[in-house]
Amino acid sequence: MRCAAHLLNLTVKDGLKDCEDSIKKIRGAVKFVRSSPARLQKFKNCVNQEQIESKRQLCLDVETRWNSTYLMLDYAMVFRKAFDLLENSDGGKYIAELTKQAGVPVDYDWDHASSFLPFLKIFYDATLRLSGSLYSTSNEYLLELVAISKMIKRKCESSNSGERLMAYKMKKKHDKYWDNVDNINLMLYIAVVLDPRRKMFYVKWAIDDQYDLDKASKLYGMVSDALTSLYEHYASS
Repeated sequence: MRCAAHLLNLTVKDGLKDCEDSIKKIRGAVKFVRSSPARLQKFKNCVNQEQIESKRQLCLDVETRWNSTYLMLDYAMVFRKAFDLLENSDGGKYIAELTKQAGVPVDYDWDHASSFLPFLKIFYDATLRLSGSLYSTSNEYLLELVAISKMIKRKCESSNSGERLMAYKMKKKHDKYWDNVDNINLMLYIAVVLDPRRKMFYVKWAIDDQYDLDKASKLYGMVSDALTSLYEHYASS
């Protein structure tokens, strides 16, 4: 079975494809500020002029890791006004250098990033929980899966066209891995049944919530059969 956190990563990456232009512009702005001590100091002056109080520091992402991109955008958003001020107080260097690359981030780019950051945070937090190396997370994955599936469905009906587009792309990738019940690792459900806080009641609710009647009935039967086989195996040993 593929790592649960890895499947989340694939889902998010597909959703971010249509946001690449805005992300590249903000990345370019962050890279410009961090490229030299002099530029960083000038940016800090802009932060002070805008009276932005934050202990956060700009961080540059690793482009192939969306979770680091989330942090870069989340931190940069705090200093949005400082970037705007830098654009008008840097003697044109900021604009000139960024124009050679993806371009200067404008209001649309900042607003676009701001609109999908709460969306990404849900995935980011879920990935952190599922990637815990000091404790077992198999019984937690179904909870995250249900929450994320609900969130994607909700965003597919958003009044924001950008959010809808991102959600549709994520849903397509999400369904690729989870819509075919024959390919689902039943241990994800069995682990929840064995969790005394959840048991079979929660599994049935989760299955009914995620699938149509036919698929839900089939998957529930598969889980029940697997549990029966597991019990019989241990009972006979």
